[in-house]
Amino acid sequence: MKDFAPTLLRWYATNGRTLPWRGTHDPYLIWVSEIILQQTRIEQGRDYYLRFTRHWPTVQALAAATEDEVLLQWQGLGYYSRARNMLHAARQVMQQGGTFPCTIEGLRQLKGVGPYTAAAIGSMAFGLPVATVDGNVYRVLARHFGIDTPINSTQGQKLFAQLAQSLLPQQQAADFNQAMMDFGAIQCTPQSPHCDTCPLADTCVALHTDQTERLPVKGNKTKVTTRRLTYIYIRCNGFTAIHRRPAGDIWQGLWEPVKMEEGKMKMEDAVCLRQNVKHVLTHQVLLADFYLLLTDQRPALPPDYIWVHESELSGYAVPRLVEILLESVPEITE
Repeated sequence: MKDFAPTLLRWYATNGRTLPWRGTHDPYLIWVSEIILQQTRIEQGRDYYLRFTRHWPTVQALAAATEDEVLLQWQGLGYYSRARNMLHAARQVMQQGGTFPCTIEGLRQLKGVGPYTAAAIGSMAFGLPVATVDGNVYRVLARHFGIDTPINSTQGQKLFAQLAQSLLPQQQAADFNQAMMDFGAIQCTPQSPHCDTCPLADTCVALHTDQTERLPVKGNKTKVTTRRLTYIYIRCNGFTAIHRRPAGDIWQGLWEPVKMEEGKMKMEDAVCLRQNVKHVLTHQVLLADFYLLLTDQRPALPPDYIWVHESELSGYAVPRLVEILLESVPEITE
C-alpha cells in the first residue's frame, strides 16, 4: 500500500489529461465541471462545460438565470435534474453571501452535491484531504486489491471510501484524486485494460489471479422497463403546440409536442414520420412513434399546451428523444 500513491502520482505527472477545468482553484468552475461529468463522458462534457461557463462565467451570473435558460443550455446532456439542482445551488450560494462553502459539510448542503462532488470541490478548490470515490476509483481499487464486495452495496461503498481515504497523501489530495480518475479512464479501463504497461502491475491482485474482467463486482441491477410514447406534431398556419412536462416523471421542466391521448384530432389525416424510435434511459427503454398533422384549425388541447411559431421552437429546451423526432419534420414550403 505504501507504494500505491507515489506510483500513481508519477504516472499522473506524465499521463494526466489536459482538461479546461484543470489547474484552477475556482470552486464554481470545478463544481460546474463535476456536475456536468456526473453522467457524461469527458468528450461530450468538455464542450458543454465551455459553453456553459462562457454563458455564465460566475455563480452570480448563473444564479440570475431562469430555469428555461439553463435547461436550454443543458439540452442533450440528459439527467436534467442536474441542471435544475445547479440553478438551485447557485442561488443557495448567493443567499450565503456569494462565496462557495469551504468545508465538506458546507458543500454537502448545496442542492445536488453528494459525497463525491463535495470531495472533488473540497480537494481541488480548497486542498481538503478528502478522497473522491467514483466508478473509476471503484474499478482501480477493486482490481488492484482484489476486492469482490459489491460496489453498489452499503458495505462496499463504506469499504472503498475507507480504503481510498487511507491511500490519500494528505498534502496532495487534488493530484491524487485526479490521478485516480485519469488512471481509471486511461489505464485501468472497464474493458481491455492496459495491464502490459501498468505501473501497478506487479502488485495488482486481479491481474495475478486472472480476475481483471470480473472486478469490480456489482450487485443486482434495477429492472429496466419498456415504455411506449406517441407524439403528434401539429402544424397549424406556421404554429405548433407544445407543453412543459410536469414534475414526478422523466424530463421534468422540458417541452414536448402533443401526446396522442390528448385532444380531439382526426388521426386519419396524420402522417407517420417515425416509428419505434428507441431511446435508452437508466431504468427505461422508450419506444416512440411520431406523426405530423396538418390543419387550418387548432384542435382542442388541455390548458397546459401553448402554441408557438415554428421558427421559435428552438428556443424551448426539449429532451434528446424529442430533438431526434423533430429532425424528421419537413420544412414549410410556400
